[in-house]
Amino acid sequence: MNSYAAAPAPDIRNDDMHLADETAAEEVSADEVAIIFSFLSHADIMRARVCKTWRDAATKTLVPLCDFKIDSERSYNAMRVMATSLPNLQQLSVHSLGRGHKYSDGEDPHESCARVTANFMTHDIDIISSFTKLRVLHFENAPLIGRYPVLFNFPLLRELSVSSSHLLKFDLGRLSAGCPSLKSLKMSGNRPHLNLTGSLRSLRVLKHTLEEVDVANCQQIKGDFMDLADFPRLKVLELWDTATTGDVRDIGEDDFPALESLGLPTTVCGGMYYEFQLISEVPSFMQAIHLLLQRTPTLFEEDLLLRAFCWCLSKRSPDWYDVVWDGETPYPPFILQIIRAGSRLGWSWYSDDHSCEINWLDPEPSRSSESSGYETYIEELQRLEQRIDVYKGFHEPPSEMEYRRLCEEFERRALP
Repeated sequence: MNSYAAAPAPDIRNDDMHLADETAAEEVSADEVAIIFSFLSHADIMRARVCKTWRDAATKTLVPLCDFKIDSERSYNAMRVMATSLPNLQQLSVHSLGRGHKYSDGEDPHESCARVTANFMTHDIDIISSFTKLRVLHFENAPLIGRYPVLFNFPLLRELSVSSSHLLKFDLGRLSAGCPSLKSLKMSGNRPHLNLTGSLRSLRVLKHTLEEVDVANCQQIKGDFMDLADFPRLKVLELWDTATTGDVRDIGEDDFPALESLGLPTTVCGGMYYEFQLISEVPSFMQAIHLLLQRTPTLFEEDLLLRAFCWCLSKRSPDWYDVVWDGETPYPPFILQIIRAGSRLGWSWYSDDHSCEINWLDPEPSRSSESSGYETYIEELQRLEQRIDVYKGFHEPPSEMEYRRLCEEFERRALP
């Protein structure tokens, strides 16, 4: 990153600037120059400040969206200059400043980390608040320790992301109040867990702007995910590994009208790794999932679709029983999977390489010559049916007695 503060002033007769000399330049008003500057990058604007008029113009210029990355002492010093010389910067990325350097500690810092970095060269992070026109703000691997209220008070901010900055602390309610124009909130990718607190309901003030909410891996986030059901623009909702609650069966026809991708935690009925208490609960649940997939086929990501969010039967269920630990007998089929064969959707119980019969949710594709997908359906169906061996004829897990009988038959067939 170049240091704009130290960059030499260019020849004002440079063809790129299309201005003849300083006298002619000063005949153009600062407002007019600001319009010209608005088509240049922040680097070009900083180099072009060769006279008072142009310096005044720079302070008025709404800088085009282009990333300014703070990742060293040099780039930090450049930012300090820009805070007064180019305050209308719209995009900023905050990273680590390198060994021996740190940003100033926030409120309620992590004590042990604060002690370790006590002798580091400290740089004031609050200076970012000078850029009141920010629209995009990223924190990536930024060693921020504690709470920084001034960092989440940007009325025009559209996109905020925090990645690999787990010592940063802030509340969802404060964020919603300080960034009323927010469209994208991405907080995933923080290990250990990000210290983001609050309730989903506090996001309701952003109902008409939010398009993406990804607070995965923020375990202190609470609330019912249905609190966001009437958000007209929400396309992505990722809540896995949070403390949010709810039931996917509550999603109505008019809920989440723009949603394309959904990730829910195990605390939600139907979320990732959700455990059913009864086998009898599953058929009606799968019908509800089918309705959701008919409305929004992309609702569950493709790499998760075939394993249906890793749903399974709870070990605390009265329907649960233990595996027969004898030879190579199969495990009980207590895991659920959504199955797609061509355009046809279904589901089944399975375990390892052994599956129960498929419970189809869609009718069989037409055999007519006009239906080009029928051959694909048959090919994929044949592949799926190869796994239906031990539990052939069972559309749900067998009883414990039947399971043990099937294991005995399996062992007999396996004998040489």
